[in-house]
Amino acid sequence: MSPRHHTINANGIDQSVYEWDGSGTPILFVHATGFHARVWDAVIDLLPGVHAYALDLRGHGLTEKPAPPYAWKTVGVDVAAAAEALGLRGALGVGHSMGGHSLTYAQAHHPDLFARLLLIDPVILPEFAYVGALEGEHFASKRRADWSSPDEMIAKFETRAPFNRWNPRVLRDYVNFGLLPRADGGYTLACPPAVEGAIYMQSSGGNIYPEIAGITIPVAILRAKGSWNIDVTDFTSSPTAPDLASRFQHAEDVHLPEHTHFIPMEAPELVADYVRRSLTALA
Repeated sequence: MSPRHHTINANGIDQSVYEWDGSGTPILFVHATGFHARVWDAVIDLLPGVHAYALDLRGHGLTEKPAPPYAWKTVGVDVAAAAEALGLRGALGVGHSMGGHSLTYAQAHHPDLFARLLLIDPVILPEFAYVGALEGEHFASKRRADWSSPDEMIAKFETRAPFNRWNPRVLRDYVNFGLLPRADGGYTLACPPAVEGAIYMQSSGGNIYPEIAGITIPVAILRAKGSWNIDVTDFTSSPTAPDLASRFQHAEDVHLPEHTHFIPMEAPELVADYVRRSLTALA
C-alpha cells in the first residue's frame, strides 16, 4: 500500500502527514524522537484495508523544523491540532516512545479525538523524575548528519547495535525516508541532530501525570526490557514508568522483556497484532 502525502497547517506549523486509504476506525500512528512517519510502513502493510495516518512530528521528516527548545507539551499540542485538522473522532492512537507521550497529552486535552490508545514503550517517566529540563548538550546532537547515499548509512548501521536487531525492511524505511537530499549533493538527516538532542534534554521537563489521571478511554501499554532508569545515553532499556498502567483509569500493562525499546522496529508483526486487538475491542 502506498500512502498519499498531505501538508496541513496545525498549531502554527506545517505538518507532514501520510494517509493510507481504507475503512473502519481510523488510526493515527506517531513515531519516536529522531524517527519519522514512514517507520510505520511495515506495520501498516500488515494491516490491509485499514484507514491509517502517520505523522511527522515537529522537527522530523517533512514537517517544519523551528529552532529549539522543543518542549514535549508543545509536541502534544501539535499532535492534537493535527488530529483535529484531519477530522479524527473516536480514532485509535498508536504511539511509540515520544509518540506515546504526545498522544497521551493530546487525548487528555481533546477527549473526543481517540477511543483507545496503544502506547509502545512511551517516554512517560516515573512522576518523581519530572524535575525540569536537563542541562547541557545531549550526545545525539553530535551524531553524524551527512551521508553520501542511503546505502552508505544502511551499511554502517545494519551490523551495529541497536539497529542489528531491527527488521531489515524497517531499517531501510528508516534510512530512505529519514534522509533528505542536500543541494550540494549527498544526503542529510531529516531530523537535524541539534533538534534530536534538544528533545531528549526536555524529556523530564513537564509532569504529564495530571493529564493521565483524567483519561477515561482504554489504554494498552507495551513495555520493553529492563526497568526505568535516568540514563539518557541508554536507548535500549524501557523509559516507561513500570507502574504507568495503574495511573490511568483503564489501562493494561504488557511487559515484553525479550524486546528493547525499539519494539516496532524489531517486531512489526507483534505491533500489528496489538493494533488488530485494539481495533477488535473498538468494533
